[in-house]
This record gives sequence, C-alpha cells and structure tokens, in this order.
Amino acid sequence: MAKAIRIHETGGPDVLKYEEVETPAPAAGEVLIRQNAVGLNFIDIYFRTGLYPAKPPFTPGGEGAGVIAAVGEGVTQFKEGDRVAYVTNGGAYAQERLMPADRVVNIPDGVSDEQAAAIMLKGMTAWYLLRRTFPVQKGHRILYHAAAGGVGLILGQWAKHLGAQIIGTAGGEEKVKLALQHGYDSVIDYKTEDFVEKVAALTEGKKCDVVYDSVGKDTFEGSLDCLRPLGMFVSFGQSSGQVPPFSINLLAQKGSIFTTRPTLFTYVAERKELETAADELFGLVKDGVITPTINQRYPLADAGRAHDDLENRRTSGATVLLP
Repeated sequence: MAKAIRIHETGGPDVLKYEEVETPAPAAGEVLIRQNAVGLNFIDIYFRTGLYPAKPPFTPGGEGAGVIAAVGEGVTQFKEGDRVAYVTNGGAYAQERLMPADRVVNIPDGVSDEQAAAIMLKGMTAWYLLRRTFPVQKGHRILYHAAAGGVGLILGQWAKHLGAQIIGTAGGEEKVKLALQHGYDSVIDYKTEDFVEKVAALTEGKKCDVVYDSVGKDTFEGSLDCLRPLGMFVSFGQSSGQVPPFSINLLAQKGSIFTTRPTLFTYVAERKELETAADELFGLVKDGVITPTINQRYPLADAGRAHDDLENRRTSGATVLLP
C-alpha cells in the first residue's frame, strides 16, 4: 500500500488527509510511477476549495516526477527505471500513481527530479504564455503580475532570453528583489506603488504589448490600463478572486484590446506539442537560461501546511512536496 493525500470534502487545508491507498497494476497504455517529488501550485487550492469542481474523494496535484516502476501492455517508449515527469489535472499528491504513457516525458540528464516536478506545470505555463498565446519577440514590452511566484520566476528568465522588456509586480521588498534576480528589468511593489502609473512611467507612456495576469479580480481593470492600443490581456488565474463580469465594450474603450483565458491543457493536448514544450523547457534548464528556484520543501504528509503557506503568500518561487 502507498500513501496519498485525499480530499473527501472541499474546504480549508484541514481537508487534506494523508491516507493509505491501493495503486493497481498499470493497464494497457499506462505506466506506474514511483514518485520522488510533487509540485505545489495555486490551482491545487482551487480544487481543494471547490472553485474548480472535482468529485470527492480525489487526490489533488498537477505535476510530479519519479521513476517508472512498471509498464502496461503496449507501452514501448518507456521501461522500468526511466526517470519521467508529467503535468496533469490531478492525482499527483501520492507516493505512487498511474499515468497514461502518452502524457509522460523523459527527464534528461542534467535536470533533477525535484526540478522537473517544480517546473512541469509552471514551466509549461510559461512556455504557452510566451511561445503560443502571445509569441514574444525581441523588443516586446511585458507586464507580469506575481513576478516572484513559481511561474513568474521562470517566465522572467525566459522572457529576458527572448529579448523582451519585462516589468513585474510583487508584494514586498524581498519578493521584488527576488524577481529582479530572475530576469525582470523592473519590479513594482504593489503594496507601496500604483502599478498603472509606474508602468506608464517605465514605458514612457507607450504601455505594454501584453499583460499576463493570474491574480484576477484585484488587478483586472488596472491591467487593461497598462496595455497599448491593440495589446493583449491574458488572464490565466484568479488568486484574488475571479475577474468580475464586464461589458465587451470595455475592450473597445481601452483601445480595441484583445483578451483571452487560456489553459495549459489545451496547448499540450497533442503529444507533439507536449514534447515540444518539454524539450524547450528542459533545454533551457540544461543550458542555464532558466534556473528553477525551489524555495520550499515539505513532506507530502504536510500538504495542508504547504497550502496554508501558499494561500497566505508566505512562499516564493517553487514549492515541492516530498513523498
């Protein structure tokens, strides 16, 4: 028997129960992974609280890394002992788990299991934001909220590599400093500064080509005011609450701007795109362009404490749970 975190009813961090579970043998097309590290993400909180629906009982968690312990019938691309990682919609908070083989990627030499677990969801999110949703090129001006978070630190390094002018927001002196060490040209402390006014000053009134916003309610209108005419607002999360309903005419009033609400799993639905994302991400880690910043580690059994710290903004960079 293996251990896993199970949620029997939605609610606060206390609903995360560390329990024994039975992991069946892999079926055709599946692999069994013995996990060495699991990534923590804000989306895990959305599932825990019921903001994103899931049928209890369920195991949360969207990214992990470990070793293939067994393969099902028809699986030829992996063998026992291979180091692998994945990104998915749930089930990661466990010592062992089954995965469809076509949703798993090899971890190359030069990338640790902890690094892979910390960057699969966050790094591939940075990939689709920068390479697919709004393909960033040299000279583009970017605003990214929550720059000291797990996605933010990866995206800052990647955007700098692409030649963008990248502005971030963060809360407090330490988080501002951390983001500046990870590619950002300027970081605005939203606790003491008006980010709309500061963006206008930093861009000499030209504003930004794209705003990437995972904060939601608290930053929505200000984000629109940071865009140049025909710019793009990308909403990909809502850590402060959902974006309120608005009239589509608002987009015209703000300068005929574009807006989108993308999700990672749409962009990596095809195996080819999943492999492309993984190859680009791991390649940049191996080349030293992206240095994953793992600032917190918790035993899997302490997932509730990890959630509480993340929810109350006591974390920075990436966090991993260790089975």
